[in-house]
Amino acid sequence: MALNPQLFPNGMPVPFVNEMFVLARDGVEFEVDKIPGPGNHGGHIKAKGTIYLSNIRIVFVANKPIGNFTAFDMPLLYVHDEKFNQPIFFCNNISGLVEPVVPENQHGALYSTHSFKILFKEGGFGTFVPLFFNLIASVRQYNQQYEQSNTRVDRRDPLQAAQTPIDEMMRHAYVDPTDPTRIFLQQPAMESQLRRRTYQSYPVEHSM
Repeated sequence: MALNPQLFPNGMPVPFVNEMFVLARDGVEFEVDKIPGPGNHGGHIKAKGTIYLSNIRIVFVANKPIGNFTAFDMPLLYVHDEKFNQPIFFCNNISGLVEPVVPENQHGALYSTHSFKILFKEGGFGTFVPLFFNLIASVRQYNQQYEQSNTRVDRRDPLQAAQTPIDEMMRHAYVDPTDPTRIFLQQPAMESQLRRRTYQSYPVEHSM
């Protein structure tokens, strides 16, 4: 994960090079633990906002900041133990764990795994849930061979997921009319040509 990724003024995440946004879903509630900072209720955050899903990551953007928390970035390659839950007395949700994005000059032991939950407070999940699980499965399958052929790589590069071919999956995506998820058949118009090249916060480089 990465806390507070760079956003455009309209709330859209600043994309990485070769990143393709798949969908956006408003009206969700997001929960995550182990977030440092004042006003974070012991590190546990619960906020309402929008989920963006791309071929690289899941990004939650809060409607209103909570303490120092405005957005949360989860690389698909760092997510695991994800599960779709349909409790009887509570809303449907996706829960899981995500590993932190550790800066290159720091040791991974200093960072803890986060647990997260995406709650569908406004109903409809028939489009979002299949796309989420299909995309994350495709990313893992495509990168398995990459990891096997690069055994000396100490850390999994979250941007490697950008190489996953997702065009076929998107063409056959099922759209549930009761699900307010917005699918990006074309990439959203960006406010500039900014494109990030690493998970480090700065600098942001222009695409070439």
